[in-house]
Amino acid sequence: MSFSVLEFAAVKLDDEKSELIILDQTLLPNETKYLHLTTQESIWEAIYKLRVRGAPAIGIASGYGIYLAAKLSRADEFESFYDEFKKAKAYLASARPTAVNLFWALDRMERCVLTNKEKSVNEIKKALLSEANAIRDEDEEVCRKIGEHALTLLKPGMGILTHCNAGTIATAKYGTALAPIYLGHEKGYGFKVFADETRPLLQGARLTSWELKEAGVDVTLICDNMASIVMKNGWVDAVVVGCDRVAANGDAANKIGTSGVAILSKHYGIPFYVHAPLSTIDINTPTGKDIPIELRPGEEIYKAWYAKPMAPEGVNTYNPAFDVTDADLITAIITEKGILYPPYTESIAELF
Repeated sequence: MSFSVLEFAAVKLDDEKSELIILDQTLLPNETKYLHLTTQESIWEAIYKLRVRGAPAIGIASGYGIYLAAKLSRADEFESFYDEFKKAKAYLASARPTAVNLFWALDRMERCVLTNKEKSVNEIKKALLSEANAIRDEDEEVCRKIGEHALTLLKPGMGILTHCNAGTIATAKYGTALAPIYLGHEKGYGFKVFADETRPLLQGARLTSWELKEAGVDVTLICDNMASIVMKNGWVDAVVVGCDRVAANGDAANKIGTSGVAILSKHYGIPFYVHAPLSTIDINTPTGKDIPIELRPGEEIYKAWYAKPMAPEGVNTYNPAFDVTDADLITAIITEKGILYPPYTESIAELF
């Protein structure tokens, strides 16, 4: 068994060189390349262009990104420093609207600034570095705990379907939805995984199937519209997905196509599990209708992965990056603190 894939660091900091280093996920699986980012513009572009992606990894990147902005500030008194910090925070926050971890991490870094406002600017910068490192380290532990809780719901030999990529390269390590698969694989569970290709950005094909194959997991790649037939064939015993934001009522936003998988799961009587770090649960968002859905360029649908366009130039397109799975389609929400069951308005409220 090879678990080298778990050693891939999607996001890391070289503080000596003032560089944010990210694994460029747009190049996988054909090329493994790390980008060394030194400007706020390049970090913003990496988040927007999905060079770094996955809600936890975005949070880690934004934590390190705002630290670098603060580190390079020449302000020597608090008010000027804080003004620069807030501008950098607003800029990074504009990169993507749906993944709540982006805002959660930036807000956490701002709280660090305000908590240390009586200290010197240099001391605040040191505190910010510690906070950014903590965001990264805590995520690894969170993912491991999510995997352990989720594994109690799964049995050896199960067929498992997953959508998009909620693996180790989307987090600090282990992933969220893929964490129980990695932990089960380590224990010899012999899972048989079906990975939806996840159009239009092919994050299941390019990333999930690559990750699992590298780790020695039995993985079969399918097109998104094949999920129904593999379920009907009796090959799927559970569905595991990550999420970018969970509303207070349990509605969950995840990569486009997830809600369709949830509807199919309900039809075939297959449990549908959402894996959600507490940082993705937004109690200030009442329902899924209140979650902003990112719309991306239509060219991603018919140009991004083809030598020639696969649709007529100028055709109308609709390309939402996410959809919302209604709470009543979700069997359980798995967090680092334990497993939540319906009614989610109660179980989520109790958790917080």
